[in-house]
Amino acid sequence: MDADSTRRFTDVVLDRTIFPYASINSTLSDRDLRFLVIDVCIHMPPKVVSDGFFGTGSQHLSPMVTSLPLLELQIVIIFAITQCLHLLLKRLGAPYFVSQVLAGFILGPSIRISKSWNHIKDTLFPYGSEDTLSLISIVGYGFFLFLNGVKMDVSMITRTGRKAWTIAFCSFVIPTLLGLNVFYRFLAQWKDFLGEFEAKNLPVMVIGQSGCYFPVIASLLSDLEILNSELGRLALSTSLVMDALNSIVSGIGTAFISSIKTDSHDNGVQKGGNTALYKVFLYICFLVFLPLFGRPIMKWFVRNTPEGRPMKKIYTCIVFLMALGAGILGTFSNQSVLAGFMILGLVVPEGAPLGTELIKQLELFCSWFLLPVFVTSCAMKVDMGAVISPKMIAVWLSIIVVVHLLKMLLTVGVCWHCNMPKTDGMCLALLLSCKGVVDFCTNVFLHDAMLMSNESLAVSTLSVLVLGTMSRIGVKYLYDPSKKYAGYQKRNILNLKPNSELRIVSCIHKPSHITPIKNVLDIFSPTTSNPLVVHVLHLLELVGRSTPVFIAHRLQERVGSGHHTFSEDVIVTFDLFEHDNAGTASASTYTAISPIRFMQDDICYLALDKLASIIILPFHRRWAEDGSVESADENIRSVNTKVLERAPCSVAILVNRGHNSSNNIINNTKQIALIFLGGPDDREALCLAKRAIKGDAYHLVVYHLVATNKTAEFTNWDVMLDDELLKDVKGIYGSVDNVTYEKVNVENTSDTTAFITDIADQHDFFIVGRRNGMKSPQTAALEDWTEFPELGVIGDLLASPDTNTKASILVVQQQLMPKS
Repeated sequence: MDADSTRRFTDVVLDRTIFPYASINSTLSDRDLRFLVIDVCIHMPPKVVSDGFFGTGSQHLSPMVTSLPLLELQIVIIFAITQCLHLLLKRLGAPYFVSQVLAGFILGPSIRISKSWNHIKDTLFPYGSEDTLSLISIVGYGFFLFLNGVKMDVSMITRTGRKAWTIAFCSFVIPTLLGLNVFYRFLAQWKDFLGEFEAKNLPVMVIGQSGCYFPVIASLLSDLEILNSELGRLALSTSLVMDALNSIVSGIGTAFISSIKTDSHDNGVQKGGNTALYKVFLYICFLVFLPLFGRPIMKWFVRNTPEGRPMKKIYTCIVFLMALGAGILGTFSNQSVLAGFMILGLVVPEGAPLGTELIKQLELFCSWFLLPVFVTSCAMKVDMGAVISPKMIAVWLSIIVVVHLLKMLLTVGVCWHCNMPKTDGMCLALLLSCKGVVDFCTNVFLHDAMLMSNESLAVSTLSVLVLGTMSRIGVKYLYDPSKKYAGYQKRNILNLKPNSELRIVSCIHKPSHITPIKNVLDIFSPTTSNPLVVHVLHLLELVGRSTPVFIAHRLQERVGSGHHTFSEDVIVTFDLFEHDNAGTASASTYTAISPIRFMQDDICYLALDKLASIIILPFHRRWAEDGSVESADENIRSVNTKVLERAPCSVAILVNRGHNSSNNIINNTKQIALIFLGGPDDREALCLAKRAIKGDAYHLVVYHLVATNKTAEFTNWDVMLDDELLKDVKGIYGSVDNVTYEKVNVENTSDTTAFITDIADQHDFFIVGRRNGMKSPQTAALEDWTEFPELGVIGDLLASPDTNTKASILVVQQQLMPKS
C-alpha cells in the first residue's frame, strides 16, 4: 500500500468526518465497521530516538516522527490536562479518575471542535501511537491490580460476619439472577428490539452493574477518611465478598463462553461444549495451583528475612517474574493476563516485609504514573459523540437505574433489619453502587474483545462517571463519622461519682511511650475503693494492606488481620501492671493498625465503646537525657490534634521529659505539682490530681495563681465552681497531710513566667489544664509565643527547651460538649 493510500485509511479510522465510512463499503452499517480489518504500512525498524537539532537527514528537525520523543510529549500533555481538570473538579467533589477520563475525551474522538483541532490531535496522537502508549501503560495497570491484591486480606472473607455476607449476597446475586432471568426469558424479543449483537451482550452489562470492586471501594473510603469507621469496615467486608463472587463468576463465564464461541463454529456445538468445560477445569486448577505453589515460596522469602530488615531485591524480582508468569498461565484458560496479576497478588503475604517492600517499589511508578496514563488512553477509545438510537438509550438506562435501585433497596432493607441507622444504610448502599477506575477499564477491555459496542461503551462510561461522583458526594454529605463521637453525656473526671472506677484509654505509638504511660497510671493510685480500668491501645501504621486491623489481645479478637503477633512488649508490661495492682486495677491491651490520618477514629471509637473518662496521649517530641530534643514525629502531633477536637471524653497529653527507665525519678520523690488558674480544664486537672493523694506515697502541691487586677474573663459561676472545688485542697473540710495549697499573686505575664521557671525543677510531675479558648491576664502575653497550642500556654512553657526541668507534664482538656 502506498503512502497516499495509507494516509487515506488512517483518516478514515481516526475521523469519520473526513472520509465517510460509506466510501469504503456503502453496504456496511456503522456497527459492522468495528469488525473491518485495515492493512496499514509501517516502517521497520521504527525510528525510536530523534537525531536532534544537529542531526542530518529529513528527521533532524522533526522529533515528532520518532517514537520516544512522541511518547514523552504525549505523557506530558496527558498529565497537564488531567491536573488542570482535577484542579477544578476536586472542588466539586469529583474523584481523580474522572479528570483522567475527561482528559481522554478531550484528546480522543469524543470532542470534535474543528478540523484544525482534529489536525492537532492527529499530529500529537498519530495512528498507531495510541497502541504504544497503551502497551506501556497497561503494565502499570497490571501491577496496580497486583498491588491491590497484595493489600487485600482474603482470609477476611472467612471471618466476615453474617451481616456482610447477607448484604453482599442480596446486592449482587439477586439483581444478577433477576436480570439474567428477564434476559433469557425474553431473548427473542430483545434480539428483535436491539439486534442480535446488542442483545447478546446485555448480560455483560447486567453483571457489571450488579457487582463492585474492592479496590474502588477501598480508595473511596480512604478519600472520604472513613476507612476506620464502623461503616467503612462493613463496606470493606461486603465489597471483598462481592468482588470475590464477581471474579469467580466472571472467570468461569469467560472461560466457558469464549471457548464455546470459538470452537462451536469449527468443531460443532458438542465439541465446543466439551472444550468450554475443559477450559473451566483449567481455570479452577489455575486458582488452586497459584496459592499451593506461590504461597510457600513467598513465605520462605519472609522467613529468610531478619525481623526489621528490608526484603532482598532478588526476592522482589522473583515475585515480579512470578506475576508475569501467572499472567501467561491465565491465558491457557482463556483469561486475561491481568487476571493472573490479581490472583498472584492475593497470594502474597500481606504486610511487612514482602508486601510492604512490593508496595514501596511499585506504588509510585505504577499507581501514580502509569495508571493515569492508561486510564486516559482507554478513554481516548470512547466516542461520546456516537449516534445512539433512542430505544438503545432507553434500554441501557433502564438496566442501570433498575439494577442500582434494586441494589440500594436491598442493602437498605438488610441494614434496617440489622437495626442499623437509616443514614448508615443509605451510605452503605451508595458505597456499594460506586463505580471507579477498575469498572471503566473492564468495560474498555470488553469493548476491545468485541463484547460491547461503541454505543454501549459510551453509555457505560457515562454511568461510571456519574455513579462514581454521586456516590462520593452523597456519602460525604450524609455521613460524618465525627458526629458519633460527640458526647451528649458527660464523660469526664469532674462528674464521676465518689469511689467510682476511673476508665482510661492510653495510647502508645512507640516503645519509648510504654514506661511513661505506666508511670502515669501508677500516679493515679488505684485502690479497692477507687479502682482503675485501663485500656491500652498500641497504634501501628498500616503499610502493605488496604484493610485496617483491630485486635483485642485479651479476647484474642482479630478484625481484618491474618495470624500475626503484635505488641508483645505492651502486653507484657501492662499484664505486670495488672498483677502488681491485683484487685485494684485491670488492664486490657489492643492493637490498631491503620493509616496515620485515620488513627484518631480508632482512639475515639475505643473510648466511646469502653465508656472512658479520659484519653492519655503521648506528646510527639522525645527528649534526650541531657534535656535536648532528640526527635519529633509530626504524625503523632496530627493524631493528637484530631483527638482533641472530636474525643467523646476528656483528653490528656503526656509530655515526658524524664528518663524512660523503670527507676524513674517519679517513683523516688513522688512530688506532684498542679498549677491552677481556673476554668473547666483546670478543674478537670484538679480532679485528676486528687486521685494521686489517695495513696500516701505522693505529695501534691496546688499552686493557685490569682491575678492582682480583677479583669479576668471568668464568669461569677466559674469563680464559684473553682472555689468550691478548691475547698478540699485548702483544708476547709479538714487538713490533708499529703496536700499543700499555695496561693500565688501574680500581676502580669512576666510574673507568671518567672514563677513557673522557679518551680520547674522543684517537682517531678506537673498536671496543668490546657485552658482551651480561655484568656487571663496571667498568661495573655504568652499566647502569641505558644509553639504547641495543643499544650496550652502553661503546658507549652513547661515543655519549652528553655525551661530547665526534667519533670513530666500532663496537660488536661475537659470533654468538649456539643454546642446547642
